[in-house]
Amino acid sequence: MAALERSPPPGTSSAMRNAFGTVLSALLDPRLIVVASFLPHSLCAKYESVIHEFDPYFNYRVTQFLSKNGIYEFWNWFDDRTWYPPGRVIGGTVYPGLTLTVGTIWWVLNSLNIPLSVETVCVFTAPVFSAFASWATYLLTKGSGAGLTAAALLAMVSLNTRTSCLFLLISSCFVFYCHVFGIGASFSGICYKSLIIIDITAFKSSIILNRPLVTSEEAPIMFHMVTTNIDNPQFVLYYIESLAPTVCMRLQVVLGTLLAALVPVVGFNAVLTSEHFASFLVFIIIHVVALVYYIKGILSPKMFKVAATLVVSIGLVVCLIVVAVLMALVASSPTGGWSGRSLSLLDPTYASKYIPIIASVSEHQPPTWPSYFMDINVLAFLVPAGIVACFSLLSDASSFVVLYIVMSVYFSGVMVRLMLVLAPAACIMSGIARSQAFDVFTASIKYQLGEMSNSKDDPEDKTSTNNETKDDASSAKGEKVAKERPSKKGKKKEREPADKPTVKSKIVKKRALVLPLETSIVALRLLIMLGAFYVIHCVWAAAEAYSAPSIVLTSQSHDGLHVFDDFRESYAWLSHNTDVDDKVASWWDYGYQTTAMANRTVIVDNNTWNNTHIATVGTAMSSPEKAAWEIFNSLDVKYVLVVFGGVIGYSSDDINKFLWMVRIGGGVFPHIKEADYLRDGQYRIDSEATPTILNCLMYRFVETDGKGYDRVRRTEIGKKNFKLTHFEEVFTSHHWMVRIYKLKPQKNRIRGKGKKLKLKTSTGLSSKTAKKNPWM
Repeated sequence: MAALERSPPPGTSSAMRNAFGTVLSALLDPRLIVVASFLPHSLCAKYESVIHEFDPYFNYRVTQFLSKNGIYEFWNWFDDRTWYPPGRVIGGTVYPGLTLTVGTIWWVLNSLNIPLSVETVCVFTAPVFSAFASWATYLLTKGSGAGLTAAALLAMVSLNTRTSCLFLLISSCFVFYCHVFGIGASFSGICYKSLIIIDITAFKSSIILNRPLVTSEEAPIMFHMVTTNIDNPQFVLYYIESLAPTVCMRLQVVLGTLLAALVPVVGFNAVLTSEHFASFLVFIIIHVVALVYYIKGILSPKMFKVAATLVVSIGLVVCLIVVAVLMALVASSPTGGWSGRSLSLLDPTYASKYIPIIASVSEHQPPTWPSYFMDINVLAFLVPAGIVACFSLLSDASSFVVLYIVMSVYFSGVMVRLMLVLAPAACIMSGIARSQAFDVFTASIKYQLGEMSNSKDDPEDKTSTNNETKDDASSAKGEKVAKERPSKKGKKKEREPADKPTVKSKIVKKRALVLPLETSIVALRLLIMLGAFYVIHCVWAAAEAYSAPSIVLTSQSHDGLHVFDDFRESYAWLSHNTDVDDKVASWWDYGYQTTAMANRTVIVDNNTWNNTHIATVGTAMSSPEKAAWEIFNSLDVKYVLVVFGGVIGYSSDDINKFLWMVRIGGGVFPHIKEADYLRDGQYRIDSEATPTILNCLMYRFVETDGKGYDRVRRTEIGKKNFKLTHFEEVFTSHHWMVRIYKLKPQKNRIRGKGKKLKLKTSTGLSSKTAKKNPWM
């Protein structure tokens, strides 16, 4: 590899250039790490040290429990404050990677007498991992020019501020590349499997995304097995060469799968789900071939035939049994053994057809074309140039990067959240393209300036040409004699291959890559301006678009900046004005925040593991008031929290999510039909809305401000000033965004109320005496 290349002699221009590049890399690498770690701090600088999105609040709460009670209590923790009444076993259903990482960092810092809270460590973990992601990108790209450019692009890309998984993903790809191509095979193989285990413990999608890496490593060997005769010595040589640097990998595939199965939430899914069968099949076929060649080498031809017959017969029986078991396993599953998320990646329409709870998440929707420009900006235009540059000098490294970008582009086109997978690949490709373009433009400028300086020396060369013509005649005779008597040097030159490039061919190739001076200067300036525009856009996106937390909202108007802190205001009210054992019902988006910030029991939360429970809440929101009260009362709910953004213009409110409540509820309870809530196929809340939606609980909860106009839907409310009979409004936030309702107690039943009492009996009791009877 790079270490085997011959270094230029000291004192030459190339040696000076390499030394300067090494020093520049050493100076810029720490600076890029600093930039990557401080750019995400725009969130803390603008608002405060606050957790950004909905899901991290669960990790924060779990990390708090881990830091207080220890690891053993964490694995055995049964959380009775979520998913009431069934609850949730945290140790068996959580991906503990991030929790254990943050808990370890907090423990180390406190051991060093650095007293930081768990919340502070959670907030600042993502910036630290962003810095490490830039460093891993530099190592993966290789080469001082392309590596530094790719690291700089990733350090500033806006998506790098949103997650800490990029470091694990890029590091896995880097160590995987080193392992596959034999760069420290044993150590890199161990590191690769370790990163895969950490990846799996931290992120659910890592099980799906990391499996193609293992299959792609075995694919070249499988390809040669199919296209080459097995008895051909060329295949044996290729197989040995391919297997030699990755012998450890074969054992690590088994050990890695077993270690992944030890994670409670993964379990046997690492071997029983259908998305893993392809890599296991390739793995088995390769080792069966290796076993056949091993037996053939130690046995005689006659014994080999007997052994081959025995092995083939036993192998067929074993294969039939395994295939029968797999077919029974796949047939018993309604999805063919595939998980819902895997099918959503293969078929983007699958979730909307069969799993509405997955399709209801905004991050699971396919991205639009403007979102690509928003997230990676000019990198979208540089990626094709990087692919062309990789194919111009095709090698193992370039083909690996091309496969990486192709897979990441496909995954990013399925879900918006998988744009995170595309970001590092786009930065690597763009870094290669920019580095190659800079080399061509600067080399062209240098060559053209050299040609201009040489053209000034032409008059001096004309005087020497006359002397050269005189010497041509005298040297002609010597050349004839030399042709008749070939020297030893001439014989050696004849033995050299004819395709060795000459000086003239090198000059022709060099001139073929040379651009005009004016074109090179203009292109170089445009490339610099493109980079400056990228930096400006990424800084703006990181500071404005991606640093706005979902729990604290802002709005810019002519009279300045407005901050809407209604969520924390409502959670504080729940914490201070309700009993500890009270149950709060809301849509599942707000479950994690309610549990973490209000410390109250919730019916559903963002884990979405129980579709029936979520459908029950959706059915209650979609039903009339009395039916909804009965459902909530059966769940022992005391308060209901809803979000309405029609007053301030907040579009992610419960009215915009209401149709998903109807769809999810209708998937379990057939009496809820989406068509009943649509007018001519349109979702309307004005006077043309259907009676079903005008009488449902959600509409009564959020449309009671009496102001009459919805700023989000830009329409006048169809029905106003509802009078609730089974619920009472107990809290409304400052900007009318969050409302909390309390269930009224059930009225006492009065026997015989409204009926005429026939009290004149043989006893002669009066009606006045009968009304005072407590049993009537």
